[in-house]
Amino acid sequence: MIKLWLALLMAGHGAVAQTVVQAPSRGKQMTQSAPDLHLGRIGQITVTITDVDRAIGFYRDTLGLPFLFRAGNLAFFDCDGVRLMLSPPEKPGEIYSSVIYFKVDDIERSFETLVSRGAAPEGKPHLIVRMPDHELWMGFFRDPDRNLLALMSEVKVK
Repeated sequence: MIKLWLALLMAGHGAVAQTVVQAPSRGKQMTQSAPDLHLGRIGQITVTITDVDRAIGFYRDTLGLPFLFRAGNLAFFDCDGVRLMLSPPEKPGEIYSSVIYFKVDDIERSFETLVSRGAAPEGKPHLIVRMPDHELWMGFFRDPDRNLLALMSEVKVK
């Protein structure tokens, strides 16, 4: 998983991303170049929540995301053009969520602001990787339903 993440990260910096996949019928490996498949930008991400009113308060007031609308027990926010849907589980006990990484310029100050507003930190922002032209920093925190969220900052190397 980390190799794929690093390959995709490098793809954004001029390298060609390739993935190795198992051929379903013969068990042979085949290489697919990323340009063979073109997915559009992400349109919506769903995060499982248990209390829509509490979640609206956190994502609107703590994170400062623009609230779009509410439809019953669903709440929608704008994440710089990507819609975030907060939804209770469709089946009891079912949880589906991805880590959402929010880009920021000043990770230390942004992280301190979120913690002062009530976000539950998972350690402090830290260096993830040094690239030739920048350093990647991340800081993780949790929402009221314990979903993992993160801030990320690409700091230019001087």
